[in-house]
Amino acid sequence: MKVFVLIIIFFATASVQVRAQDKETQLMQFIIDDRGDTVYLDSLDPVVKTAKRKGKEWRRYYRLVHNFAKAYPYAVLAQEKLLEADSTITAGEMNRRKRNRYIRILQDELFETFKKPLMNLTVSQGQLLLRLIDRQTGITPYEIIHTYKNKAAAGFWQGIARIFGSDMKRPYDPDGEDRQTEELVQLYLKGEFNILYRSIFGKNPPEPVVRSRLDIPQK
Repeated sequence: MKVFVLIIIFFATASVQVRAQDKETQLMQFIIDDRGDTVYLDSLDPVVKTAKRKGKEWRRYYRLVHNFAKAYPYAVLAQEKLLEADSTITAGEMNRRKRNRYIRILQDELFETFKKPLMNLTVSQGQLLLRLIDRQTGITPYEIIHTYKNKAAAGFWQGIARIFGSDMKRPYDPDGEDRQTEELVQLYLKGEFNILYRSIFGKNPPEPVVRSRLDIPQK
């Protein structure tokens, strides 16, 4: 899993709502209708409709939802850091020496911050993260390393990624192989991904150690 750490680090409510945070004081509101009957009120999460699936398809989908919850926040973070790097390099009009020094400093900062959380990703989550980085940034991880480092470094990490069954050159395909992943991205962009996650696992997904300022709060 260390390979994915090094690759990623490199570049870097309604009036009737009654759910209280304190369970000891949680009360359900009610009204008394014209007949004197008591009607209790509560608010429910919206329903997320998904395609019909059977057996193994459901199990694969559950794994995808779980892995997406782990990986996507870091893909958004990669997008933020890449934008920051581009902005700093462009605004500073850096020569090659200053640019390389800036990239080395940025790499060291990212490594210290994100080494531990990214080490906790599984191989499948790391593979998904590589594709989501392409989705968020518009360029593959291979191109990122090639651009910010050099061709030799990009080729080296591509070889390592191959050992782990991944491909840093593979583009994100929202209409083909990554169609289900794109559906999850669209739910996330609407702030509704946690609703789906709760409907499957009965709880919210674990919070990432660090969130991007570009991240979208989920309901």
